[in-house]
Amino acid sequence: MTTLLVIAKQPLPGRVKTRLTPPFTPEEAASLAEAALADTLTAAARVPAARHVLVLDGAPGPWLPPGFQVVPQVAGGLDVRLAAAFAACDGPALLVGMDTPQITPEILAPALCWEAHDAWFGAAVDGGFWALGLAVPDPALLLGVPMSRPDTGAVQHARLRAAGLRTGSLPVLCDVDTARDARYVAAEASWTRFAARHARLTASTAGTAS
Repeated sequence: MTTLLVIAKQPLPGRVKTRLTPPFTPEEAASLAEAALADTLTAAARVPAARHVLVLDGAPGPWLPPGFQVVPQVAGGLDVRLAAAFAACDGPALLVGMDTPQITPEILAPALCWEAHDAWFGAAVDGGFWALGLAVPDPALLLGVPMSRPDTGAVQHARLRAAGLRTGSLPVLCDVDTARDARYVAAEASWTRFAARHARLTASTAGTAS
């Protein structure tokens, strides 16, 4: 009965993926963000969760597949917004971001199993985390965790351990934050919309997005 949460921003130029600029323009960065979000939502939709919820900053667009409930993000820092997303769930919940278009239903599937685990954690290469699952979605486990820092993942994982939660590990994945990340993820996930979009945007400027 797990709720699958995807937390995301509407992919608008100047509001998303600003660290991709340069070498990409704000419009190109937003285009890459849209492709990453579409890939993430497509994978999430194929996971047999009880509910699929998009926790969105902004308005939905044509990239949103059917089957998702859309709820607005609350105001505040990222820790507050993540905590609120979990607080709105009355049972087990798994939350993922929009920056890992390489996820697949097979990667997410273990985190729907709670018999031997109280939490699931997906670490990111940059020191953050791309997924967090809680059998009992306690907002206090997230509030006050410093976000967007090299030690964010370590601090969040320590919170889970300190609470005595049996925590399972999901694969370590690379978030798309920089142009180098984008190139790496596109190469690793060649089947995705993100990879196709990246190839199109870099076709005439090979070697500049590094």
